[in-house]
Amino acid sequence: MGRTDSAERCALTPFSFPVRVYYEDTDRGGVVYYANYLRFFERARSEWLRSLGINQERLAAETGTGFVVSRAEIDFRIGARLDDLLTVTVLPLEKKRTYLWLGQEARLADGRICAAARIQAACVRHRDMRPQPLPKPLAARIAP
Repeated sequence: MGRTDSAERCALTPFSFPVRVYYEDTDRGGVVYYANYLRFFERARSEWLRSLGINQERLAAETGTGFVVSRAEIDFRIGARLDDLLTVTVLPLEKKRTYLWLGQEARLADGRICAAARIQAACVRHRDMRPQPLPKPLAARIAP
């Protein structure tokens, strides 16, 4: 699943971000439409970066780089419903030169997991979308 023995392990506690389920997030059956978990995960990753002092807009302006999701592996377990308050987490799993593997979960208040994912976030140069080394401030903050 994308892991190698030489991958650096990142030992941090998960970053948590609350997400309320709104009507717009649900399908006709009243549960969160599956693709919306990707949106929830994106929000949590953005807030995680912000918590590490990484401003994505400034990063783009200063270095011409940013992050793209290059792979997503998701398991859907139970559906969240309208008005549920989810806790969405981000946990760095592996760090490579140009990308990170991140573990993410969306949990209900009682701790049950709605969706669990492994997300590969690659650092790319905006002008040609070529892989670039992770920004030094970020790499330093998630080093084991």
